[in-house]
Amino acid sequence: MTEQVAAQPENFESALHELEQIVTTMESGQLSLAQSLSSYQRGAELLAFCQRALDAARQQIDVLENGVLKPYLSPGNQRDV
Repeated sequence: MTEQVAAQPENFESALHELEQIVTTMESGQLSLAQSLSSYQRGAELLAFCQRALDAARQQIDVLENGVLKPYLSPGNQRDV
């Protein structure tokens, strides 16, 4: 029996949308046990993808907050720092 590998999501938003669809389908209670297990596995993969994307975004924010971004002071409103 060969396992089918699901495609990697294009981006965070598409992964989140697919994950929401999986949750809705699973909550409906209409899936067989095999379908539920398959959906759960795909949901776990999507969750991990989303977590990695959020971690990367958090790292980018940390870089920006640690010195690149500084409060903007207009030329007429500058003060000694």
